[in-house]
Amino acid sequence: MDNPMPLEERQLTGAGSGVPVIAPGHTFGSVTDKISAIVLTRRTPIGWYLGFMTAAALTGLLLVSLSYLVVEGIGIWGNNIPVAWAFDITNFVWWIGIGHAGTLISAILLLLRQTWRTSINRFAEAMTLCAVACAGIFPLFHTGRPWLAYWLLPYPNTMGIWPQFRSPLVWDVFAVSTYATVSLLFWFVGLVPDLATLRDRSQSRTGRIIYGALALGWRGSAMHWHRYETAYLLLAGIATPLVVSVHTVVSFDFAVAIVPGWHTTIFPPYFVAGAIYSGFAMVLTLSIPIRAIYGLQDFITLRHLENMAKVMLVTGLIVAYGYTVEAFIAWYGGNAYEGFMIWNRITGPYAPAYWALLLCNVIIPQILWFKSVRTNVIVLFVLSLVVNVGMWLERFIIIVTSLHRDFLPSSWGMYQPTFWDWSTYLGTIGLFLMLLFLFVRFLPLISIFEMRTLLPEAKGEQ
Repeated sequence: MDNPMPLEERQLTGAGSGVPVIAPGHTFGSVTDKISAIVLTRRTPIGWYLGFMTAAALTGLLLVSLSYLVVEGIGIWGNNIPVAWAFDITNFVWWIGIGHAGTLISAILLLLRQTWRTSINRFAEAMTLCAVACAGIFPLFHTGRPWLAYWLLPYPNTMGIWPQFRSPLVWDVFAVSTYATVSLLFWFVGLVPDLATLRDRSQSRTGRIIYGALALGWRGSAMHWHRYETAYLLLAGIATPLVVSVHTVVSFDFAVAIVPGWHTTIFPPYFVAGAIYSGFAMVLTLSIPIRAIYGLQDFITLRHLENMAKVMLVTGLIVAYGYTVEAFIAWYGGNAYEGFMIWNRITGPYAPAYWALLLCNVIIPQILWFKSVRTNVIVLFVLSLVVNVGMWLERFIIIVTSLHRDFLPSSWGMYQPTFWDWSTYLGTIGLFLMLLFLFVRFLPLISIFEMRTLLPEAKGEQ
């Protein structure tokens, strides 16, 4: 197709209903070739090796940190009395929140028949699994005895001892394990047709064996497609309530307590909106470099980036509303402890972090009202990093400022993260990136068969 206009400019033409989901000029063969070549035939970029080695080094730091933690105990962290929850639970909530965008993009947008999800759902689902894997580390080691983690499960035993079902820790076990299981099934089922494509196109015997085993005998028959679509739709229906329920349960870790700043009914919707907010920010953080490095601007177009920016704007406004209601109720309720909690956040020793989170989560994202910003790739990338930092600060402020100054001034204390706090956190970032690097290298990061359904020739066959 001869078009004098640059690709990015063509994608902006007629914004709205006129913007294509996939750039024009592609055929079944070109879509399959371009996506499968990243895994099978394209030379791995040197940047991949550098990034993977860096991520692997950080993962090694995580292993060292956790090994030393098991030997010495959680006293190596900065946790103390009264701040018994600190970096560990902050990072747990942050990672769980990041994983929410993958399920929302995959399940909810699928049920709503939003075709723009197709280019980003695959690596968003992979991001979810990687984030949940990182999140699970923190409560497991926070208990101090990770080798006894099975005590949290209601398994039959001769002593008749059951978990304390009124404990939020047990709720987290059920919520996170269910979320991880359904997300894994949803991700793998969606991969099966593409794994068969890689099996048929692989030039090596090892590749054909591995991809063939993972493809589960897929042959693309009418019965296979019928069963696939049924299973995929059912999993989408199951995963949809998990988007709301999982982070709601995580918010209950705080909302059921009597600690000022935690004991509030707005936490469940506020946490869910914040999770989607940070999740879409991380999807932007990942998708922008990926589309540039692998030349996927035809598939991950400016329409996708703009739509994700719009979702971030909406969820960011909900988060801002949550901040406002939290402060208003603390004043309107007349509770001296709640009022002091807000005042302590504004003027106390952690005030710089509180004002930084307002800047990152509320003030700066307002530039998304402008279309020129929503379609500027560099600005979106920087903004996504800012939101990720802001959402981490939000979890830190909620946890630490509510604990370090409790009901009695005699119980007050400060929290300072140690080297091992930071090393564990940075190590989980390394684990997250290492798993994503492996995913990009060995599996199709965009759904091949779903992209083909968006082509005009596919529509003509229907």
